[in-house]
Amino acid sequence: MFASKITSKGQVTIPRQVREKLKTKAGDFIAFDLKGDTVSIRRVAAFDRQWHAALSGTLEEWSSPEDQEAFRDL
Repeated sequence: MFASKITSKGQVTIPRQVREKLKTKAGDFIAFDLKGDTVSIRRVAAFDRQWHAALSGTLEEWSSPEDQEAFRDL
């Protein structure tokens, strides 16, 4: 087991051994999966449908009818 301390900003350092196992590097994205009171992390592939679905849920402020019209042909 590995442990990290949460900073006052809610940030943690992923231990080196975990980063190596996941083959991550600076700039990579990590997905967090919640099951009850357990969290698992995984490296996000170049296109990950679940991650993109989760991300799109954070962009609701851009989903007005006007936005839909403006971006319809993209």
